[in-house]
Amino acid sequence: MNGRKELVVISGKGGTGKTSIVASFATLAQRAVVVDCDVDAADLHLVLQPRIVRREDFTAGSKARIKPGHCTACGKCEELCRFDAIYFDGPGNGKVPKTFRVDTIACEGCGVCFDFCAENAIEFEPAVCGQWFVSETRSGPLVHARLNVAAENSGKLVTQLRRTAQQVAAEQQRDFILCDGSPGIGCPVIASLTGASLALFIVEPTASGQHDFLRVVQLTTQLGVPGVMAVNKADLNEEVTRNLEELAGQRGIPVVGRIPYDRAVTQAQIARKTVVEASSGPAAQAIRSLWVETQKQLDRSAPASVGGLVQLAG
Repeated sequence: MNGRKELVVISGKGGTGKTSIVASFATLAQRAVVVDCDVDAADLHLVLQPRIVRREDFTAGSKARIKPGHCTACGKCEELCRFDAIYFDGPGNGKVPKTFRVDTIACEGCGVCFDFCAENAIEFEPAVCGQWFVSETRSGPLVHARLNVAAENSGKLVTQLRRTAQQVAAEQQRDFILCDGSPGIGCPVIASLTGASLALFIVEPTASGQHDFLRVVQLTTQLGVPGVMAVNKADLNEEVTRNLEELAGQRGIPVVGRIPYDRAVTQAQIARKTVVEASSGPAAQAIRSLWVETQKQLDRSAPASVGGLVQLAG
């Protein structure tokens, strides 16, 4: 590969087998840094079994907190809160038997209560939304994260992970970054794709798979990221598989592989191994061929654009 390349494996919907394929690619790749950009439902660690070597808090936005000792229970904050995030069930403080408190999950961080509190009883603190990690695995470095329950700003967290992966790649002189993207077309997907060398669409041969494939193709086109397609469980519906390949051809998207349905994939997951580690069956052979064809497309693509990374709030 020429320059540091970044491959983002995505799908228009969940459950297409994207993460299983990324895990196998991590096994097959040479000197790769792997990134789990599916931060809302990260599961790549279940197969790669990482050993965490670096752990950092992820902060984004702010949350209100009422100081019980200063609250006079005037109720102004509850009156102004548009998100029903303030409750009158906080501890007493000697001046009043009960005070108000903020439900941090319901709080949207708008700051209205903080601005209008006459007693200066409300703090507006940076919100810790989760943690991100750099880990070692049997397939090399893994950069991944865990969002807290109901936490937002997943797009911003994805950008943090990709920037960290670039740093790890530079430090360890690795020339390839492999990203497991989020399903769909929302903020974390946009943050995963922007500035990448190549997108690999993993599609299943169903009506919903076809619909969501067209949506994600539209997104990559708008972002200027070239894409290639592979159909997973292709033999479950040969007619839809052919339709998908025709749609890809009409849009100038190379079809780089078909993966058959294979129970060995489930058995590999149960054993916490990648498909190519656990099996030499039809799916494993198809994934190996898919990796070879994807590498050829990567060789023709531009290096990843670090400056192209976007930081999204949602």
